[in-house]
Amino acid sequence: MARAELDKQPSDVQRMFDAVARRYDVTNDVLSLGQDRRWRRDVLAAVAPQPGERVLDLAAGTGTSSVPFAEAGATVVPCDFSLGMLRVGKQARPHLPFTAGDGTRLPFADASFDAVTISFGLRNIVDPLAGLAELRRVTRPGGRLVVCEFSHPTWSPFRTVYLEYLMKALPAISRAVSSSPDAYVYLAESIRAWPDQAGLAAMVGEAGWRDVEWRNLSGGIVALHRARA
Repeated sequence: MARAELDKQPSDVQRMFDAVARRYDVTNDVLSLGQDRRWRRDVLAAVAPQPGERVLDLAAGTGTSSVPFAEAGATVVPCDFSLGMLRVGKQARPHLPFTAGDGTRLPFADASFDAVTISFGLRNIVDPLAGLAELRRVTRPGGRLVVCEFSHPTWSPFRTVYLEYLMKALPAISRAVSSSPDAYVYLAESIRAWPDQAGLAAMVGEAGWRDVEWRNLSGGIVALHRARA
């Protein structure tokens, strides 16, 4: 988040997510044209949770992304810094152990999880490199990291169209469906300022992860990065 307009304090971002919590899942489905469901399936396949494994789902929001891990037999811990998101999630999914936590200071012991994952939340950690290092700390040796995040479309003409959608259509659509549409102006800016696929891979490696790789989803709108502790 190098741009000045993205220089928000953690409490500002937390309040923003608290404000969008009520209609967060519906808004995401509309804005992604339903692609978010496919992306969640890709994350599940990349994590490949096994029965009995412990999985940390960081920036889990209302827990929509956590449900598939529980259904696969893993013990999943949905963690988020937004208390508003956690309240909405707990009402909808009382069986999940929602946990409040700062991505740079996770409330878990070293080597607590077999796999850790974060989807569309790394951009919103005040120090993404510190967040990746903290995820490394709570992962057992040989454990898995999966990061699903917005990225840079690989075809230049499509990237131009995509940026136009982000900066113009996304805020307009969010006004019709979101409980806090102004938040999506910030989100559009944060997506545009985010590193490309190779840049994020370098950051993952710098944080202490090994065997870093990625693959593009939806033409590079989203990239799925994987690594091992």
